[in-house]
Amino acid sequence: MIEILPLFESFAPVLRATTSKQMSRIALAMIAMSGRVTMLGISRWAGAGGSYRTVQRFFSTVIPWASLFWLFFRTHLYRCEEVYLLAGDEVVVTKAGKATHGLDRFFASLYGKAVPGLAFFALSLVSVQARHAFPMAIEQILRSAADKAASKAKAVAQPAKPAHPKSSQKAPVGRPKGSKNKCKAEVQLTPELLRIQVLVAALLQRIAGFVPLTYLLLDGHFGNHNAYQMARQSNLHLISKLRNDSALYFPYTGAYAGHGPHRKYGDKVDYRHLPDQYRQATHLNGRIQTCFYQAALWHKQFAQPLNVVITIKTHLDTHARAHVVLFSSDLALTYDKLFDYYCLRFQIEFNFRDAKQFWGLEDFMNIAPTAVTNAANLSLFMVNLSYRLLLDLRRLQPAFSVLDLKALTRGYRYVTETIQLLPQKPDPFLLTQICNQVAALGQIHPTQLVPDPT
Repeated sequence: MIEILPLFESFAPVLRATTSKQMSRIALAMIAMSGRVTMLGISRWAGAGGSYRTVQRFFSTVIPWASLFWLFFRTHLYRCEEVYLLAGDEVVVTKAGKATHGLDRFFASLYGKAVPGLAFFALSLVSVQARHAFPMAIEQILRSAADKAASKAKAVAQPAKPAHPKSSQKAPVGRPKGSKNKCKAEVQLTPELLRIQVLVAALLQRIAGFVPLTYLLLDGHFGNHNAYQMARQSNLHLISKLRNDSALYFPYTGAYAGHGPHRKYGDKVDYRHLPDQYRQATHLNGRIQTCFYQAALWHKQFAQPLNVVITIKTHLDTHARAHVVLFSSDLALTYDKLFDYYCLRFQIEFNFRDAKQFWGLEDFMNIAPTAVTNAANLSLFMVNLSYRLLLDLRRLQPAFSVLDLKALTRGYRYVTETIQLLPQKPDPFLLTQICNQVAALGQIHPTQLVPDPT
């Protein structure tokens, strides 16, 4: 039988023994159960000592999830020889009804529109060598009345596009009279960035240098100057993506005019005709050619130059082209690492997929604030726990998956319940054969173990 309670011994400094035992029963039930992961379903699979009332009490308990994530990672998942990156992203969970805490309309990329539901922002540590993300913190996004009013006012204030370009009045040329220079580095962070900054600061304080972190990976939504300054204020270098039509400029290399400020913006970057001197590598995959360009470029919305990597894919037969513009605040980062690190950001999406598909992030029906927080954190904690369990099982079967783990645990549970009904236990050798055969029924990649169903 898979033992989970010993893995929770590291929680002793921050978690009561009763809560830790409840959590181990609930976690084991979630691994074994099939169907939707709800409190009622958990209680049915938790067995003795896991009644529905016990499950309710657990979800109503205030739990220091941030500390649990860190203690579990430091004790069971951390590898000192590996390099870790900090990645953040938002996940939207669709919900019906009107009473769930934090229920609002959020944009979901899977649907391509705003949907009613809950939104959470998660931070994960991504291992460069293992190429896996480990959730470290998750916080629910709560939109206040002031935030809603500000976004609505911003939408109303946007001027309507003229029907024809000639019908619009020309904007005044030159700088407004009396305007003064402003320091671009002094920015006012949005409520979204302030929330992320607080979450990052709390994580860095909790780690306290145990895991050296240099880079913060965020998606293209944060490819702006405010997010750049937020990352630098946290002593991290931002790696993100710019719009594919971003106006970038080469540094000015001409002579000084002799009067006025020194020019820093040179020629504008033409993505279709990039100088060969900036090409770093070219790869050919079938008839698809991929070219990597790297340069320190200026963007008029940023106060500092950016380390930009432009990836251009070209179909050699049709000559169709597509390009992606990645950037980092670290000017010394090489193109291959910058590209690889940004690709690793997608590992956090796999965490969200597993949390929704296997661990109930999309299934929970809790509505109270504490219960919603516990349900979301538990689903992402199960991502780390299942990864730790799979590390042992993959030594016997490298292709062992989460589905195999659930089938294995469910088979052991069936055998255990059946053995308890027998007046006399069978021979240990026969019992081992029964366990292995029953546990392998639903596995995709079966493996032979020697369990202890007692």
